[in-house]
Amino acid sequence: MNILLFGPNGSGKGTQGALLKQKFNLAHIESGAIFREHCGIGTELGKQAKAYMERGDLVPDDITIPMVLETLKSHGEKGWLLDGFPRNLLQAEKLWEAMQASDLTLDYVVEILLPRATAKSRIAGRRICSVDNNHPNNVHIAAIKPEDGKCRVCGGTLSERADDQDENAVNKRHDIYYDEKNGTLAAIRFFQGLAAQGKCRYIALDGQEDINTVKDTLLAELA
Repeated sequence: MNILLFGPNGSGKGTQGALLKQKFNLAHIESGAIFREHCGIGTELGKQAKAYMERGDLVPDDITIPMVLETLKSHGEKGWLLDGFPRNLLQAEKLWEAMQASDLTLDYVVEILLPRATAKSRIAGRRICSVDNNHPNNVHIAAIKPEDGKCRVCGGTLSERADDQDENAVNKRHDIYYDEKNGTLAAIRFFQGLAAQGKCRYIALDGQEDINTVKDTLLAELA
């Protein structure tokens, strides 16, 4: 089972991704981890990407797409969950072309829907567990509110991400995500179009529901 998972920062995407990983034994592939893997191992693509990163430049798609593809192919046997990529329409088109050329299948595209204002509020309340950053903790959501300032899952130490408290940084991330012309929403609509052609299945989830309701709805759709 191969899945693309979309949702704005604050939608609970990481939490649902962790649940899917555990339920279906999928490789949970996050875009940042792909760069770390290739740069850490020192692959040829990783070396090229590192040169751009060290200059503070964005890594071009003709390097990023092959890196993503290689990582997906390496997890092809047990299936994968790709989270955080593609971020825009052009990347979506290029990724699909590369997958087709490599005979990689895409089974599901999952989108967690959440209004921008709600997402922004949730980000400000998010707390990161030192043991596992996918443990859900948010001071603004009763169902996952930390207990005595500790992680509600494991009791680990919690911290704030600096960029979660930076309104400009949050707005910048959401500007990219909610851009329906060229941004992430445009990428999602591209895959919706593929789903309409029967090339994959598209699942929309209401991110304003509680975590367990979202999980149950998602699992029912994947059954």
